[in-house]
Amino acid sequence: MIAIDVQSRKPIYEQIVERFETLIVSGVLAPDSQLPSVRALAMELSINPNTIQKAYTMLEQERFIYPVRGRGNFVSGDETLKKKKQERVYCSLQELVRQGKTLEIPQEAFISRVREYYERESQGDGHIYCEKEEEGAK
Repeated sequence: MIAIDVQSRKPIYEQIVERFETLIVSGVLAPDSQLPSVRALAMELSINPNTIQKAYTMLEQERFIYPVRGRGNFVSGDETLKKKKQERVYCSLQELVRQGKTLEIPQEAFISRVREYYERESQGDGHIYCEKEEEGAK
């Protein structure tokens, strides 16, 4: 359910938050379903329970989950969460467009690349390797 990329520069708790958000907004985790306990998930991922607790606290603050005293954490049924997550993606896209303009990437080239990546994702070829990653593999 949750996979950690130890090579990523992104902190582990952020990876956990993003993965749970994706599972929740995509419907894989149904509203009111129980999340693994902090201790169980920490053991499964072989990481410190404080890291899981930090991720769960962030998910609670963003209203993706809610705690029930003595029972654990449960998935929220809030329908606005998907829109919230989509807005984050659009904000990231806006920043990428800003960077592209700064680097003088032509609009059509930028849009063409977005279409290409979107198509790859639709076909299940989700691993898009950028030059930066390829250079590191050489």
